[in-house]
Amino acid sequence: MKAQTYRVDSIEAKTIQPKKNPFPTRPTIFFIYTRNLPISNLNSKVNYWKTNLSFGINLNQAAFSDNWSSGGVNSVALGTVLNYKAEYNKNDINYTSEVLLQYGKLKNEGQLERKTNDRMFFDNKAAVKLSKNWSFFGSVSFESQFDAGYTYSKDAQGNEVRSLISKFMAPGYLTESVGFEYKPVKYFSLRLGTGTARQTFLLDTTLYLNNPKNFGVPIGKTFRNELAFQVVANFDKDIMPNLNLKSRYLLFAAYEKLTGIDQRLDLTLTAKVNRLINVTVGATGLYDDDFSNQIQYSQNLALGIVFKMR
Repeated sequence: MKAQTYRVDSIEAKTIQPKKNPFPTRPTIFFIYTRNLPISNLNSKVNYWKTNLSFGINLNQAAFSDNWSSGGVNSVALGTVLNYKAEYNKNDINYTSEVLLQYGKLKNEGQLERKTNDRMFFDNKAAVKLSKNWSFFGSVSFESQFDAGYTYSKDAQGNEVRSLISKFMAPGYLTESVGFEYKPVKYFSLRLGTGTARQTFLLDTTLYLNNPKNFGVPIGKTFRNELAFQVVANFDKDIMPNLNLKSRYLLFAAYEKLTGIDQRLDLTLTAKVNRLINVTVGATGLYDDDFSNQIQYSQNLALGIVFKMR
């Protein structure tokens, strides 16, 4: 069989050169610089303290002519308040210190002057966190007043007279407490003081003449100690823009007399008008059978200047 042959045509391949880039590029060049940082920047420290100081003052005054058709009485009133709070937080350790000082007076023409507010309160608490919401705490608090307190009445001639019922350190309260604190959010906390001791001081032993209960201190004595279970609930939150609600509830149940449980509720609603002017509404409800078997209450409304420092 005759072999067959085939012809294969070939095409000469030409080398294809890429077009020249009209925008030539150059390799990137990196430069490394060294810089000496100031030592002050390297030694900066974290501040674990948070402080808040506010001071407020309000003045009320009224004057009438003798022939004022609607009637009225000339009066002047002055009120002041100072609130300081310092808080330390680091890891699982918390320390909080709070100072509250309040004082106010009212003078109506033809009447003896009266207090509208009078309180000094110091509270210090240290806590160690046990879990996310629970801590073990220890606290010391002190409470008393600046000025003498009176009850007012009239004598047989219709003149106003007053009787002394309290003064500085008469009474005065010092309370030590250990227990557990529940704090699920920043604006609310609940202390359960399972081991609490309170000392009542009465440096004026003559007050029983106008207050037979003598604040629970035996007549002639200046000191009384009580062991108790204590509950303290604190709430402090801006419930609306420029509107803050602050409250503190205290329950003190002495182990020797669980039938007479002392309770106190303080409420303060503050509306911020501008950077300096605030409107404050305050109310206090108190039950303490060492002074009275009935509930005591007070209320105040103030428009004044408030200075704040942080």
